[in-house]
Amino acid sequence: MIINTGMRTDIPAFYSDWFMNRIREGYVLVRNPYRQDWITRYELDPDVVDCIAFCTKNPAPMLKHIDELKRFHQYWFVTITPYGKDIEPNVPPKEQVMQDFINIV
Repeated sequence: MIINTGMRTDIPAFYSDWFMNRIREGYVLVRNPYRQDWITRYELDPDVVDCIAFCTKNPAPMLKHIDELKRFHQYWFVTITPYGKDIEPNVPPKEQVMQDFINIV
């Protein structure tokens, strides 16, 4: 199974501590966006998860957890844009994003 963390929000940038709590607990509950009463439980165990895919514009908050994530295969899709704070106020400068991406691998 592939866990894709980037379909609804930027988990690494805004919810890295929450995500790591879910990793430590070994599961996550996901509500279906079309049927609010449908909730699916996904096991977060390297024996079940083939890869965790991260999609982010800011990988920095996840760097402190990178050693803990090493037991999982990972795929990082990091979007680097040339925009400033006037357009993307919550995204660090592109030079910092590039350096943080280098620090992931």
